[in-house]
Amino acid sequence: MPLPDRLLQGYRSFHSGRLRVEQDRYRALAETGQSPEVMVIGCCDSRVSPEVIFDSRPGELFVVRNVANLVPPYAPDGAYHGVSAALEFAILELKVKHIVVLGHAHCGGVKAFAKDAAPLSPGDFIGKWMSLMAPAAVKAGAQGTSSDDDYLMRLEQASIANSLDNLMTFPGVRTAIADGRIALHGAYFGVATGQLYVRDATTGAFLPVAGD
Repeated sequence: MPLPDRLLQGYRSFHSGRLRVEQDRYRALAETGQSPEVMVIGCCDSRVSPEVIFDSRPGELFVVRNVANLVPPYAPDGAYHGVSAALEFAILELKVKHIVVLGHAHCGGVKAFAKDAAPLSPGDFIGKWMSLMAPAAVKAGAQGTSSDDDYLMRLEQASIANSLDNLMTFPGVRTAIADGRIALHGAYFGVATGQLYVRDATTGAFLPVAGD
């Protein structure tokens, strides 16, 4: 099957528009390499693109995306670890100054975990991956009398906090923070409203960012 026509049309629009405006920047990035100051760990959900949300230019964000923006704990066990590899590169090679865990509302992975959904395949890759959220479920507390939406929001935000905790299990992250070279941040995006919330490191509350 050919490449979808929507992608070809999008590329042509990019080529005749944004590329012409930023051609010099692309050339410079090709010649000198990237040096982003911010790493974003986001969800692969198509509605939550960090580059769109933060209106970033080429080379400004180093982004790794996975189901439900999860960060596994440090585990030097010889297995394959995509998030850990990205962290290693971001910290040691790119020397980023900020790491942002960007979660969002209406997350399908979080909903699957909350509903204990049946596996989509015999491999149950999603179920095994989402089991990383177990500590977040404890932080979120029982659903009680709250609505499903309220509980899922608590769980989504608790998962961001849990990923920040897991980042602190990486020796390189702890060292960089102790040296004042890196800061960690949690953020939450409301898909329906477009509202961004940033986690207060002291209280753990997610506070809305004022728009223009």
